Amino acid sequence: MQIRDLPYADPGVPDVRSGGRFLLWLGRRQLGAQVKCLLWGLMFQLGIAGLPIGVGLAVQAVVDRDGGRLALGVGLLALLGVAIALGDTMAHRVAVTNWITAAARVQQLLSRKTAELGSLLTRRVAAGEVVAVSTGDVEKIGWFVEAASRFAAAAVSLVVVCVGLVLYQPDLGVVVALGVPVLALAALPLLPRATRRADAQREKAGRATELASDTVAGLRVLRGIGGEDLFLRRYRAASQEVREAAVHSARMWALIAGVQVLLPGLLLLTVVVYGARLALDGQISVGELVTVYGAVALTHHPLRNFEEIAMAYSFSRPSAKRAARVLALSRTTAPEGTGTTAAGAAPAGDLYDPVTGVLAPAGRFTAVVCGDPDVAGRLADRLGGHPPEPGADHASVLLGGVALDELPLAAARTAVLVQDKDPVLLSGTLGELLDVPSSGAVAARPALDAAQCGDVLDALAQASVDTGGDPMRTRITERGRSLSGGQRQRLALARSLVTDPEVLVLDEPTSAVDSHTESRVAAGIKELRAGRTTVVLASSPLLLDLADRVVLVDGGAVVAVGTHRELLAGEPRYRAVVTRETEAELSAPADGLGRGLESGLTDGLAEDLADGLAEDLDETLARKLAEELEGESA
Repeated sequence: MQIRDLPYADPGVPDVRSGGRFLLWLGRRQLGAQVKCLLWGLMFQLGIAGLPIGVGLAVQAVVDRDGGRLALGVGLLALLGVAIALGDTMAHRVAVTNWITAAARVQQLLSRKTAELGSLLTRRVAAGEVVAVSTGDVEKIGWFVEAASRFAAAAVSLVVVCVGLVLYQPDLGVVVALGVPVLALAALPLLPRATRRADAQREKAGRATELASDTVAGLRVLRGIGGEDLFLRRYRAASQEVREAAVHSARMWALIAGVQVLLPGLLLLTVVVYGARLALDGQISVGELVTVYGAVALTHHPLRNFEEIAMAYSFSRPSAKRAARVLALSRTTAPEGTGTTAAGAAPAGDLYDPVTGVLAPAGRFTAVVCGDPDVAGRLADRLGGHPPEPGADHASVLLGGVALDELPLAAARTAVLVQDKDPVLLSGTLGELLDVPSSGAVAARPALDAAQCGDVLDALAQASVDTGGDPMRTRITERGRSLSGGQRQRLALARSLVTDPEVLVLDEPTSAVDSHTESRVAAGIKELRAGRTTVVLASSPLLLDLADRVVLVDGGAVVAVGTHRELLAGEPRYRAVVTRETEAELSAPADGLGRGLESGLTDGLAEDLADGLAEDLDETLARKLAEELEGESA
């Protein structure tokens, strides 16, 4: 795999049983590239190891005044120089490719998992941890994968050097062969403490990242309640803890680096002193001493790879553990293969949640009223077939009698689409925003009209400079920040309508618009979705009045079903949620609009009045005027 071939057509199924197994799986997936890097690395390392041979030949040739051997030594050095240059260049090229492709594979796996879990990912894993895994952790994992092959090349080259020196000059070779393993393993006793300190640093850094992420996400609320200074002090304290932990960790790594410098120096000194005595005694030649000295001196380079792989593993292991924990999350809560439909077929029929008892008949507009917005959000996720939170009831939502959790992800997403309270608009043109997988039955313009996006199109047309006033070619900034909350909400609704799924679940789709626009959006949804199953979780009377069927959920279960007017007249709990009446108001004798409805005298009058005022007055003013008129009628 080359960088130009990214992304992977299929990043594979990772082994997420542990961080170590995940790293091993990554290495096996790139075995060919690892072997290639190993071979180029061996050319580089062995080329360096061979330099003392050429130098020794040349020195001994000068001592012996042998021109032929001098030319041989110089030629060998030139050949080794070419091998070192080529091996180093190609090894570095392949190693960097391994790093980037490994990081890209992990990024693709994380992206696939994010798309699979949707909004429930941040409910199961802290948002800061998700950010840490997808940024810094990916880089550390790629570092270990890249360093592994270079470490293998260094280890092989050290073995070759030791064996070669024992055969070339046994007296000095034995000293080197005994000393090099000690140098390579000298840092092992220090690694556990260094790893613990590094883990503590990363844990504190993760908490600081979570705090920063939460602070940025809730910045508006913090400003509203004057909490910026409090969170600033908290983040400053967390940042100082990270700094202190980083210094504490760096001291141990500095000690390891010092050991890697000190011990090779001691070995080199031992070889020089012992070799000089052997040379004075005539047991070895000057050239042999120079060769052994050069070989020992150059072992410092491959020994640095031992320090690097130790550091890379200690940093990448917890990163791989976090990545494996995220990748191990699954949306499937029941055995695969049970209850699925025919290959390629999406299920159809009534949507039923066995946990709450919510039933959305096929082809009808169903509204669900929940007193708790959090309950409504979790219900929307369940209806979309998203995995429940840990500890929650795992009974799957059924669509036409088929469990959504048991469907392939693509089939489940095609069958049911959920738009949550805070939909995200990606940067790009309006045309790109609406260019989503769909049935093809709903074009962009009808969807925009149904979502009442006329003012949005006018604003985009005026903002476009290079597109000739074409709003579909006008770019929308990241997350739609240049638009108001209501405009972003309506564009997101239009995108959902274009998709035209078998079942569309909308969680508070009009919470950011005024009541006049809301009434028209509700009518547009009902008209465009005619004959398709639509579920809206809302408490707005304008939406509820247009629904074919209204379901009241209280205490996690369905307690009442009917039309909006039926429930408003006969269900106090429903009336409390929809009209925001207090318990005292509910227990008081009905007056105003309620008394008019009980007498049956002003039902038509109230409806006509609401229709007449819908164009110019908001819902609150219309209700007050209706109550006054009903009081006069009574």
